[in-house]
Amino acid sequence: MTAAYTRPGTRLLPDPTPESEPFWTGGANGDLLVHRCRSCTRWFHPPAPVCFRCRSLDVGPEPASGRGRVAAFTINRQPWIPAYPPPYVVAMIELADEPDVRLVSNVVDVAPEDVHVGLTVDVFFEQWDDVWIPLFRPVGGVR
Repeated sequence: MTAAYTRPGTRLLPDPTPESEPFWTGGANGDLLVHRCRSCTRWFHPPAPVCFRCRSLDVGPEPASGRGRVAAFTINRQPWIPAYPPPYVVAMIELADEPDVRLVSNVVDVAPEDVHVGLTVDVFFEQWDDVWIPLFRPVGGVR
């Protein structure tokens, strides 16, 4: 991903690169597309043209389960983005498919004080322009 851009009154949006475009557009079909190595079968993010583990060039985006756990989080209380009033949760999501693959996103549909490390979450997508932002919400309520 290169520099983010914004429309007045909206969230910051990515400027997809050729490698990251599937990640940002897979949500159109409900898919969280994460790069996977076809040689060692490991997932990785951010997307790259080569597997950093085995150095294979046989890599590409594949649908991940979209399930994960909150590995770390912060509650933002500053009004940085006019259309995104605080408080909101920015979290590092550890993917169930490959626990050392982590995505930074927002956890929504839950009170910020109920978010905790280990909270099980599922992905869903919010469309903004021509990108689908992966967001996460608790599975079956807060645990």
